Amino acid sequence: MTSWLFPPPPTPSLPIVGTRDRFPVRRILCVGQNYAAHAREMGSDPSRPAPFFFSKPADALVVEGVDPTYPAATADLHHEVELVCAVGEGGGIVGWAVGCDLTRRDLQAAAKAAGRPWDAAKGFDQSAPCGGLTLGALPDPAAAIRLEVNGVARQTGRLDDMIWSPTEILAKAGELWSLRAGDLIFTGTPEGVGPLLAGDRVVATIDGLSPLAFTVRPR
Repeated sequence: MTSWLFPPPPTPSLPIVGTRDRFPVRRILCVGQNYAAHAREMGSDPSRPAPFFFSKPADALVVEGVDPTYPAATADLHHEVELVCAVGEGGGIVGWAVGCDLTRRDLQAAAKAAGRPWDAAKGFDQSAPCGGLTLGALPDPAAAIRLEVNGVARQTGRLDDMIWSPTEILAKAGELWSLRAGDLIFTGTPEGVGPLLAGDRVVATIDGLSPLAFTVRPR
């Protein structure tokens, strides 16, 4: 009989819209600069280079109804609204959600300048808020994607503004990892990323999907 040194942590999971079931999350992969206008605002060439990835731990997930805490070690926390793909058995996309890639932008800038990894800037605790998962095909590939802070629009775009489509992203990720059921892929963000302060109310939407809303709690 196996004896644990301490109890294993619970498996992070997303609620599935319209059911009492949940989607267990194995890991979180993210695509950088997948909208041309956002690539420009980050100082990059938005021509069609191969997509690049970074990751967040599964326990960075924050589900709808839970408010993340403003993280330590930053004075420049940024929001990035994203379409999230959920991978099912067989490695295909089985569902979709609205996500927000929270970023410690000052740490990311310092890492870029030094040619170092982005882990501390992207993969910190509570850095991956995500709404409920809608199973099936994406309702509208041209759907509007939007993020508001305190009722003011910050990011607006359309999913078909992506440089790489979700299907193409999945294929490329499958060349780098063995994708398995429970993987989530954040597919990139439109232009308009910007800072968040403690107390800010964030509402992120994609037409046809369950919205994501949260308030940034003070430390």
